[in-house]
Amino acid sequence: MNINKETVTELIMERNFLTKKADTDEYLSLYHDTQPVQSKYWNGFGQPPTITFRTDFDDIAFNKRRQSDRSLIKGRFQGGNIGWIEADQIELFACAYKKDIAKMTYPQTVIRELLEHMGPLNIHQMKEETKMLVKDITPVLHQLQQAFIIYEDQYDGEWDRSWYLFEEMFPDADLNRYTKNEAVKILIKRFTYRNVAINEDMIKSFYKFSKKEILTAINEMVLENILVKYDSGYILKEDMEYLMNRKPEKVKSAYAMQRNDFLVKSNEYWLKEKFKSDEYETLQYLLIDGQFHGAAFGKFRYGPNDLEDIVLDLNDEIATERKDEILQAITDIRVNKKANRYIGKPV
Repeated sequence: MNINKETVTELIMERNFLTKKADTDEYLSLYHDTQPVQSKYWNGFGQPPTITFRTDFDDIAFNKRRQSDRSLIKGRFQGGNIGWIEADQIELFACAYKKDIAKMTYPQTVIRELLEHMGPLNIHQMKEETKMLVKDITPVLHQLQQAFIIYEDQYDGEWDRSWYLFEEMFPDADLNRYTKNEAVKILIKRFTYRNVAINEDMIKSFYKFSKKEILTAINEMVLENILVKYDSGYILKEDMEYLMNRKPEKVKSAYAMQRNDFLVKSNEYWLKEKFKSDEYETLQYLLIDGQFHGAAFGKFRYGPNDLEDIVLDLNDEIATERKDEILQAITDIRVNKKANRYIGKPV
């Protein structure tokens, strides 16, 4: 299959609105395909989810409104991580992520029955009623939440949020509408559309499905002519002819991508191995010309983060040539706070 890799990169950037900003409808389509969407990494409590750099409007404020009217809802997906999905997608994500409880423990039974008779309640009211400690109640809530037995209604970003029985909030939801395999296949198709070229490790990196679940779904999608093999992974069958006939145009841009970004999470399995420091934390990953080529290292703070060094895998000539552009990309997100070093050398 003769597909130019620059063409693939260009299409990834286009479909993620990093070459052209998304309008509201385009943003909604992007959100739909890349959910569950998380809040910005190392953000304040309760901040709405965001897909950075993709719009000219404030998508945090936009998503806050969607939280308020409950068209965006909170759940635990992707290995128990908090994420925000569209409310009308609750059946799909429940079928993809539901962790059934075969036999309820005593604390689980206590909390469920408490909500049945007295709910909705916040965690402090549960503590008063049960005399359990908050540190003991919290894991029980998370277990029941991941089983889609209860629901956390964080619609306003406040600390004092209420917990409901899931069926009370979503009485018409069919938690068996899809099989796990059907749900995984739907999500993989969306994922492939936005990432263009994918592999099993990328899917696992983002969704946290098991290797077996991923391989079963992919093999079926190949047989169903939804996916075709490309390079060491797969592309959508519908993209094959388009990519083969598209004339490549080189992407030129520099972005400092926050760690919960869709493209970062899709590639996290190799990014965290290639760009790591024994001394510092990874603050952002650097997307240069549509490819990840480095990272910003420092320390997260409650306030301006400490940015110690910019590490790149570019050759010295290109790193020097693009220095001002890369530093500016980082300065822009740090509100004019500059890096201390650039590829190990003082700035």
